[in-house]
Amino acid sequence: MSFINNIIVSMVKMMPKSTVHFFSRKYIAGETLQSAVNLVKDLNSKGIYATLDLLGEAVDTEEKAIAAFNKTMKNFDALVEHKLLANLSIKPTQLGLSFDKELAYNHILQLVKRAHEIDNFVRIDMEDSPYTDDTIDIYKRIFEEYDNVGIVLQSYLKRTYNDTIQLNKIGTDYRLCKGIYVEPESISYKDKQTIRDNFVKVLEAMLKNGNYVGIATHDSYLIKSAYRLINENKIPKDKFEFQMLLGVRVDLRDKIVKDGYKIRVYVPFGEDWYPYSIRRLQENPQIAGHIARNIFSFEQ
Repeated sequence: MSFINNIIVSMVKMMPKSTVHFFSRKYIAGETLQSAVNLVKDLNSKGIYATLDLLGEAVDTEEKAIAAFNKTMKNFDALVEHKLLANLSIKPTQLGLSFDKELAYNHILQLVKRAHEIDNFVRIDMEDSPYTDDTIDIYKRIFEEYDNVGIVLQSYLKRTYNDTIQLNKIGTDYRLCKGIYVEPESISYKDKQTIRDNFVKVLEAMLKNGNYVGIATHDSYLIKSAYRLINENKIPKDKFEFQMLLGVRVDLRDKIVKDGYKIRVYVPFGEDWYPYSIRRLQENPQIAGHIARNIFSFEQ
């Protein structure tokens, strides 16, 4: 199946941009903030929470970083105006981390401060390994002033369990995912089951320590494992939620809601939808399999 998915990825990359846009509509809210607002309203009506993400990363100038910061700040106005059950996810490199750590820190600090003013929350996304230490450091610095901020850890990195043990000491709010970036074997696990096993090991350490965890996965095996950990350790429902990407495993998403658990959907939007679409496919070919099934079943 992975071989077939990789072929599909190659085919998608050769398609006209308009064709990619047609098939990516299920996975991206649109190019405008209003399109994201409309989609979040629909999710909220089904009892599903959301996290908004303005697409774009790895900006290379201060001007671009400031522009991204200003656009992201406007998202809070939409959350308040429309009373959305949603928070924000942000990428540090979109805010300047790739060339100026202090610029990124100040941008993120101001976003968290604004979120605090409206009783909202900011999730600092984790990007590829060159930024892991700086991202954790920025999170820790901001957490000293505001507690309405969380971070993402990735179970395919060999360092993640140790990071968890350290971050548990300050009461970190986590999103735990497998990870999608292509990393060297020296620092990352490559075997599917090993990544799963580490996910469960890390999740158990987070939950038993009393941390809030966003359990971010579309893997039925991991969701069943999470259910088991939650039940065995009698974890209260206000200490975790499940999280998924927009448009992926909607059947499983709805089952989680039916089972009585909170779920949050990642809602990406913005003009940078094309590179996001291609990168998602290239770095996680399993999503290509979902697209293929939708194409051949004529789902819209």
